[in-house]
Amino acid sequence: MELTFFNFFSYWTNYAVEQGIPKEMIVLILMLPIIATIIAFIRQVIGLKTLGVYIPSILTISFLATGLKIGLVFFLLILILGTVIRLILKKLRLLYLPRIALLLTIISLATFLLIVFGAYIGLTNLSQMTIFPMLIMIILVERFTDYQIERGTRQAFILTLETLIISILAYFLMISQNVQSFILTYPGLILVFIIINLLLGRWTGLRLTEYFRFNPLIRPK
Repeated sequence: MELTFFNFFSYWTNYAVEQGIPKEMIVLILMLPIIATIIAFIRQVIGLKTLGVYIPSILTISFLATGLKIGLVFFLLILILGTVIRLILKKLRLLYLPRIALLLTIISLATFLLIVFGAYIGLTNLSQMTIFPMLIMIILVERFTDYQIERGTRQAFILTLETLIISILAYFLMISQNVQSFILTYPGLILVFIIINLLLGRWTGLRLTEYFRFNPLIRPK
């Protein structure tokens, strides 16, 4: 393939693959802007709330590394454990930073025991998990704890549930072979998402959920 102005991204994508860079890594990098844009659209236009844009994006990556079933079970377990530990530590009246450090320490120990137990009962998927997705999920507990303190446990769980729903949808999008092939064939199309985000940044209309919420007020009488 000859390098031209119109095939700049395709040329360098093919070059990277020829040099031995895994296709999976390239697809992941190229799809992150797409995932972030989808999350921004869902929040800005539809009105679902999540724990930011960054958290559902990296949670999706974690599910790709662990598998959806194992990833969900692991995430929910450490989330429940983190909530229980936070309630226990709250009674000790510790300062915020030492309390968070202690929380992450206990969750790390619990994660270690979970991996050992998985290896003991023959769950090879659990015992062979890489450190990267586990660290992501453990660190997310701190963010979840912050939301619990700021908005209450109920609201934090609702935000987490909506974050999980969006992350799962993004996961299925990223494992689609058709989508992956399309991205590798036309990598330059990610520039379109810059324009989409610029348009979303100018969005001033009501969100879809707000139309249902305020329908009695905006309905003509």
